[in-house]
Amino acid sequence: MKVLRVALDVPLATLFDYAVAEDVDARVGDRIVVPFGTRSRVGVVVEEGDSSAIAADKLKRVTRVLEDAPRLPSQWLELMRFLAAYYQRPLGETVIGALPPRLRSLKPLPKKVREPAAAQTPSARFVSHHEPSAAQVHAIERIGTALGAFRAFLLHGVTGSGKTEVYLRLISRVLELGGQALVLVPEISLTPQLEARFRYAFPEARIALLHSALQDVPRTAAWLSAARGEAGLVLGTRLATLTPLPKLALVVVDEEHDTSFKQQEGLRYSGRDAAVVRAKLSGCPVVLGTATPSLETWQNALEGRYERVTLPERAVPGARMPAVRTVDLRRESIEHGFAPSLLAAIGERLPRGEQSLVFINRRGYAPVLACHACDWTAGCTRCTARMVLHRVGHCLRCHHCGDEAPVPRACPTCGNVDLKAMGRGTQRVEETLAVRFPGARIVRIDRDSARRRSELARTLEGIARGEADILVGTQLLAKGHDFPLLTLVGVLDADSALVSTDYRAAERLYATLAQVAGRAGRAKHAGEVLVQTRYPRHSLYAALASHDYASFAAAQLAERESAGFPPFVHEAALRAEAAKLAQAMQFLADAARLVPVPEEIRIYDPVPHVITRRADLERAQLLVQSASRPALQEFLHAWNERLFAAAPRSVRWHLDVDPIEFS
Repeated sequence: MKVLRVALDVPLATLFDYAVAEDVDARVGDRIVVPFGTRSRVGVVVEEGDSSAIAADKLKRVTRVLEDAPRLPSQWLELMRFLAAYYQRPLGETVIGALPPRLRSLKPLPKKVREPAAAQTPSARFVSHHEPSAAQVHAIERIGTALGAFRAFLLHGVTGSGKTEVYLRLISRVLELGGQALVLVPEISLTPQLEARFRYAFPEARIALLHSALQDVPRTAAWLSAARGEAGLVLGTRLATLTPLPKLALVVVDEEHDTSFKQQEGLRYSGRDAAVVRAKLSGCPVVLGTATPSLETWQNALEGRYERVTLPERAVPGARMPAVRTVDLRRESIEHGFAPSLLAAIGERLPRGEQSLVFINRRGYAPVLACHACDWTAGCTRCTARMVLHRVGHCLRCHHCGDEAPVPRACPTCGNVDLKAMGRGTQRVEETLAVRFPGARIVRIDRDSARRRSELARTLEGIARGEADILVGTQLLAKGHDFPLLTLVGVLDADSALVSTDYRAAERLYATLAQVAGRAGRAKHAGEVLVQTRYPRHSLYAALASHDYASFAAAQLAERESAGFPPFVHEAALRAEAAKLAQAMQFLADAARLVPVPEEIRIYDPVPHVITRRADLERAQLLVQSASRPALQEFLHAWNERLFAAAPRSVRWHLDVDPIEFS
C-alpha cells in the first residue's frame, strides 16, 4: 500500500497520512486534494512510504492530484523544512503558506494562467548607458567568478555608488547562461523604480514581479512563470524568497539591513537570512547590498563567513558624498519645528531650481492631540498608545491597530475647547512649509499619501523630472530613489532614538540617516545634509558626518559584546496576548518552567510590552538567550512542542526567533 505524508495548513504541528490508489500518480512535491474532517483541503505531499501507524482500513484516500502548477522540487521542500524547524512553526503552515493564495484553494485557475506561456528564445541582451567604474568592474569580476557555487558577498557601497549597476551586469551573465536571478527589495515602494530599470536593461527577458500588493491572478501568474523556469528574473519583496526557482543561479538582497525583510506574523522569518539559505541550497552566490550593513552581516564579514566587496565612491563622475552638518538646537530656537538655518538653506535652493527634502519619521498631522488645562492626551481605546491627528479626513488614527475616532470638540476630561496639536507629523510639516514658501511646489510622500502603488510611481517619476521643489517624507523616501536635482536634506526630530531603550535604536538611526542623506548630491550638484539635534557632539553624528560606517559599527559591536546582545548571543522571544495582562504574564511564567533549562540557555522574567495593549489585547513577552545557536534551537524545539500541548485557549502565543521588534 502506498502511503503519502501530507502537509496541511491546520493548527497542528504534524503531517497527515493518506492512502493513494496504485493508478494515481501522486509523488513528493505534488499538490493534492484530500478529505479533512467534513471538508476537502489542498495539501502538499512531502514524503511517501509503504506503511503507516494508522490502520489501513482507517486511512482516508487522496481525492485527486492537482496538475495546474509544476511539481514542487525537493530543494524547495528542503528550504521549507529548514524554515519550519528554525523558526519553530508547523511544516504544514510553512509549506502551504509559501504558496500564492490561489494555489491554496480548490478554485481552479483561469485558463490563461494555468497554461504555460508560449515558448520564446532566451535572450540576455543587456542595455546600459553607464560605463562601470573601476570599483564596479572589480566587484562584478570578483562576484562573477563565484557563479556556479555558493558564496555569500557583502557588497558594501556608499549611497549612489552604483550597486544596482553591479546587480544588472551580474544578472546579464546569469541570463546568458540560461539561469534565473532572484532580486529582493525591502519595500513595495521600491519595486516600480527597480522594475523599470530592469525592464530597460533586459528588454527581451521575462521578469516576474512578486509582492503582497498584487492581486491573486497576476501574483499566481508571476509565481508560475518563476516556478516553470520561464522568468529569467524574479523581483520582489521577502515573499519572493519562497518561490520555486528551478534554475536559480544568483540571489541579490538589496538594502539587506532593512527591517522590512523580517516577517512579523505567521512564519516570522527573515527574508534576508532565508535568501542566504536559499542560495546555499541552490549552490549559487548571494549578494547582500547596502551602504549601512546590519551589525549581524558586518560581523559575518569580519569573521570571514561573508566576503566584503566595496564601492567606496559615487558612480557618477564628479559626484561627491554630501556634507553632513548638525544644527544645534541649544543655540537656535525653532519655530514650528524648523531652525532658521534650515529654512534659509531651503530658501537658497528654490531660485536655483534645486530640490530639498525634509525628512521626518512621523506621518500624520501631529503625534498628539492634548489639553494643556488638565494634561489629557488623545489615546487609543484599544491600545496603550496615543492616537495621531490626521488633517486629511479630520480624524484621530492609531498607527498600531488602525482604529479611528473623530476629533473631539472639547476635552473629554475637563471640557476645555482649546485643544492643541503637539509635535509634528508630515502633514503639519507640509503645511508649515506651504506658509513659509507659498510659491514652492511641495510634495508629501508617506503611507497616507502613497497608498496606491501606481500613484506613488507617477509621483516619483515627476520628482525625478523636476516637478517638485520641496519633498516632505518618511522612510519611503529614505532609500533606493535617485533624484538628480535634490541637493539638500533636512532631518527633523532625530534625537528620540538616541535615548531609546531598544539596543538596536542607534543602528537603525544611523542607517536611516545615512540612507536619507544619500539622496542628496547624487549628480553634478553638491549635496548638503542638515540634522537638527540637541546632541551635536554625539558620536553617531560624528560618524555620519565623516561617512565612516566602520568606526560606528566597531563602537556598536563593542557595546553589544559587553552587554551580551546580538550578534554575540542568539535570541528568541515568547510573546503572549490575552484579554487581561495577568493571564498573559501567568502563561509566560508557567511556560518558563515547562521544560528543563540547560546551562547554555538563559530565560528572563516575563515583562509587559512597551505598548502593552493593542487591538484590545494585553501583551507580554519573555526573552531567551544563548551564546550557542544549536543549543538555543534544541531547547526551542523541545519547548515549542510542550507549548502547543500546554497553552490555554484564552492565550494567543508565538515564538519569534531572532526578534528585531520589542514594542
